[in-house]
Amino acid sequence: MNEEKDKTQNDIDAEIHNSASDSKENESAKKSYGEVLKDQICEGQEVYNKKTSSIILSSIAAGLEIGFSYLLICTLLYFFKDKVEKDTLFKLITFVYPIGFILVILGQSILFTEQTSLLTLPVLNNKRGFGSLFKIWGLVILGNLIGGILMGVTLIWVGPKLEIFDLKTIEEMANHVLAPNSLTIFISAILAGWLMGLLSWLLSSAKETVSRIVIIFMITATMAFTGLHHSIIGNIEVFSGMIISPNIEALDYLRFQSFALMGNAIGGAFFVALLKYRAFVYNV
Repeated sequence: MNEEKDKTQNDIDAEIHNSASDSKENESAKKSYGEVLKDQICEGQEVYNKKTSSIILSSIAAGLEIGFSYLLICTLLYFFKDKVEKDTLFKLITFVYPIGFILVILGQSILFTEQTSLLTLPVLNNKRGFGSLFKIWGLVILGNLIGGILMGVTLIWVGPKLEIFDLKTIEEMANHVLAPNSLTIFISAILAGWLMGLLSWLLSSAKETVSRIVIIFMITATMAFTGLHHSIIGNIEVFSGMIISPNIEALDYLRFQSFALMGNAIGGAFFVALLKYRAFVYNV
């Protein structure tokens, strides 16, 4: 049984290697499925090989950097609040929401949702175990949440001081994120995790910086326009609202964060990593 399993794994590894080699012979051609898969597995392996301190610091940086999306969201809501209808106002978020993601991804900080499928692929390819996966996920989530909380506290203070938004704007944004019930947040987060996993996959196919920016903008703008729940930027939105509003309790924050994290993880790990990997394996 073990010999057969090892042979199957060797066949899979060989097919990935051969697909990547064939594509490299013609650099002007688009990347093959095997080459994209190999890039994703190798990139995921690089994260596993990092030191724990490096992962945490990079994750905190991602949590801080994605906060610039929140800064722009609150500023936009405050600036246009008396100029456009409320429903339209939340759709305008689409144009500023991607900024933080562009900063994080091009800056190569470690963001949980973007790394979900990347970190799952080495496990599916038998290069890492589930214990290692959950450990890395835990470190990345912890760092992202700490960075987001620090950014949220900073913006709660600096926003009113600069008169670019007020505390009421923060509360309105938090209530908007918390409005759906738990099941809706969970399903919404699965779709968001799915999109973020696809984002990572698509970026492996893109070579130029401009193309990468367009892809990041396209995916994250879709999330913003449709109101899908992202656990890391949502962490800043809901935590900030909890700090300044007596109407938002710690249980509201925990409810949102737990369902959003689970949904994002399932969306990236199952709908992208597992399906993409198994689609390749079944062809071997």
